[in-house]
Amino acid sequence: MDTATPVPETAESRRPGTVTYRQAVLDDVPVVVPLVESAYRGDASRAGWTTEADLLDGQRTDPEGVAAVISAPGSVLLLVERDGETVACCQLEHRGETAYFGMFAVRPELQGAGLGKQIIAEAERRVRALWDAREMHMTVITAREELIAWYERRGYRRTGETSPFPYGDERFGLPRRDDLRFELLVKPLV
Repeated sequence: MDTATPVPETAESRRPGTVTYRQAVLDDVPVVVPLVESAYRGDASRAGWTTEADLLDGQRTDPEGVAAVISAPGSVLLLVERDGETVACCQLEHRGETAYFGMFAVRPELQGAGLGKQIIAEAERRVRALWDAREMHMTVITAREELIAWYERRGYRRTGETSPFPYGDERFGLPRRDDLRFELLVKPLV
């Protein structure tokens, strides 16, 4: 099954401040792009702790990239809403017995209050339910030690397997240093 099952609305999910989840559609692209940008790039991102502003300038994503994630078979862009507003998102991608977790963004002013922990737990639950995924994979810039430590506290482990940053491809940003690499983190889901 390559699509998310809609979660029915309940009295609980209508309570003010309650977090709800839904699968993004193409009409959500104009909301998702600035959310992702605000969490990682520019001065606005410094209000949270997940900023990459000291490592990269330029964009983190663009409308075409978000639309591709939404449209790809075996891919779900999960939106997180509170009181009718999109406050976070993450990409879930089916890769055989594993799932990939990416494009994780929480509004900077909401970071550090436990929302990210809730979202990653829901993402893990969904990939097990949707695709019977046995392991979650993600890649993180190795220089992001604080972020990697946060994932390690959630059960992810560093593999030592790295891949190069796509230098020269402005779709991924403008590096401020020449030593950027991604490391694969994994977590068993069974």
